[in-house]
Amino acid sequence: MAQRLHPRGRARSGERSRPRGSKRARREAPAGAGSLRAWTEENDGLAGGWRASRSSGPGRAAQQAARRCRLAFDSLLRKIQGLPAALPSLSLELTVLYNSLLFAVSESDGLVEGEAERLNHGLIRVLEACGVSGQDLSTEELWQKVLQDVTTEELCAPLHRLGALQGAVWLAANCLGSVTGLFRLLSDTKGPLPSAHGGENELLGLLKAWSVPVEGDTSPLVVQSTKDLKEILWTSAAFLQGLQGLEAGNLPAALSLLQAAASGFCSKRVLAQIYTCIGCCTQQMGKPQTALQHLKRALQVDFQCLSALSQAALVYRQLGETDAELEALALLYKALETPAQEAVSIDPCFLIRTELLVHTPALASMFSRSHPSEVKYLLAQRCLQAGRVGEAVEHYLDLLALLQEGPQHQVPLHGRSALPRIPEVFLEAASALEQLGRYQDAIAVCEEIISRTDDLIPETLRIELDSGAGGEVPGRAGSPSPGIPPQQKESLRCIVWRAAAYLHQGRAWTKLGESKEAITRFTRCLNVLLRVQLVSAASIHSGEEMAEALPEAKVLQKIRLLALLGRGSQFQELGRDKEALMNFQHSLQVCPGDPAATSYLLQVLWKLNRRQEAAALWQKVHADAAPADGQQEAAGRPYPLYLVSCLKPVNLPHDESLARNLQDYLRTSGQDP
Repeated sequence: MAQRLHPRGRARSGERSRPRGSKRARREAPAGAGSLRAWTEENDGLAGGWRASRSSGPGRAAQQAARRCRLAFDSLLRKIQGLPAALPSLSLELTVLYNSLLFAVSESDGLVEGEAERLNHGLIRVLEACGVSGQDLSTEELWQKVLQDVTTEELCAPLHRLGALQGAVWLAANCLGSVTGLFRLLSDTKGPLPSAHGGENELLGLLKAWSVPVEGDTSPLVVQSTKDLKEILWTSAAFLQGLQGLEAGNLPAALSLLQAAASGFCSKRVLAQIYTCIGCCTQQMGKPQTALQHLKRALQVDFQCLSALSQAALVYRQLGETDAELEALALLYKALETPAQEAVSIDPCFLIRTELLVHTPALASMFSRSHPSEVKYLLAQRCLQAGRVGEAVEHYLDLLALLQEGPQHQVPLHGRSALPRIPEVFLEAASALEQLGRYQDAIAVCEEIISRTDDLIPETLRIELDSGAGGEVPGRAGSPSPGIPPQQKESLRCIVWRAAAYLHQGRAWTKLGESKEAITRFTRCLNVLLRVQLVSAASIHSGEEMAEALPEAKVLQKIRLLALLGRGSQFQELGRDKEALMNFQHSLQVCPGDPAATSYLLQVLWKLNRRQEAAALWQKVHADAAPADGQQEAAGRPYPLYLVSCLKPVNLPHDESLARNLQDYLRTSGQDP
């Protein structure tokens, strides 16, 4: 990658800082009036030709024209700098250097090292023409010396123009301190700065105070005016600092700066980005309706600003407006299916523009293009969470088809991706199919997970929860998280997915009335879970401590409970009550106090005529008065979406009649009910 110019980079001395032929040129006479006139005409012809090409619009033709112009300006500059630096030719030389560097910056999104040396060399030649040495000075020191020591009026406009370009390069490199220092010199402001947006923002005040020198009628032509560059610098400085405030959480200052940037000079694309950032800022400030107004304005300015649409979906979700959220996601998905237009790298109107100067990681992250598979998943997920199961199934099946088409539909895993791991997508699809009554389809989808994870699971997976934790109890305050090797972590995930797939198959066979098939699947689920051994060298921990130390442990525990309850209920269906009893007892050991496990156990104890045990359990449950399972879970980490349908409260038959029977039994036996 080409190295950008840093403000503290030194101007190189010796041969490398001079163009070819400079030694010979030192012995030659300065340029005569005829040469100056010819060079001026050549510069004006190139600049005028570029201005005339604006009508062709952005695109490949503009890029080719820009490349030709740059090469021509470079050639002209070499001819001028082949002679000793002289005051009569410096104005033209600095203008040609400015024009040449404009094309260089536009092509490379900033100054690369070679171009930076050319700019420094131009400043050194200015000092040499004035009889001052500029060797071995940093770029900042060169500018300070030139602007303080060179007082020739004819050089004022070219130097200010070149200084504006230097400020643009430093702004693009996020060197705000260097930009501020440079414009202190250019503005030469002794008194208080004019008021600027964003409070006492010195850089914006300096840019506003900077008076662009008036160009004479006979001045050499430039391809972009200093006045336009000043407006672009002001807008870019406001936008960049607003982004920094937004990232730092300084929302009031960020909002003020972003609003200032929105009033500045920029393209529709940048204006839409600014409005989107204002929407994000106001949303974080707790003003969702204001956020929606700005996001709608962003889309009105540039309908291709898809990040505004994505952000609007988040705001609608925050407001609980599910229909509007799903509509926004559907529009986003439709827009993403349309091929993206190629980004414009050369704009004939403005070689230097805000797009080149403001490109922070935060901006790139906010406006990164979503993948269609991610949006399709969000549609499926939100429909499932909203209980719109039929729509969810359609979206999930479309998504599964997309993912199986090839790598172009695979989404790279990163921290911001909305798409979970592929097995979880399959499990959520199976859950949706099961809820819709498409049990055979749910079984088939789960079979895909089982077949894909067959070779990924070890016979035994032993995980030491407090390895590297210094013997502290995991799950307690101040205890570090267990350092589990990545391979073990991945094996554990595969076990969770495989067990969940067997669980959903068991539930689907149950709904189909196939108790034996259901028992087989629940048993396979439990056998898979037995491969995991969670151990601790320090002590034996409770299930809650295990779950807090390792999030997957909580999911494993819940899957084991659901599989035991499912298998026990199917044993009851087959009249095998003693085997059902063993499963329900085991389920209470896995999750003590679980309401469903308790209800199932009470039912089977009463049915087996073990009334004393049933009454004792019933009394214990009412004496403990434990909070409901849902209340316990609400305080912790939520379960995966593919398990949510399995966690719905179970309404067992004869619950009310069993409660009356137990109360009657306790009264007749002389015990307090």
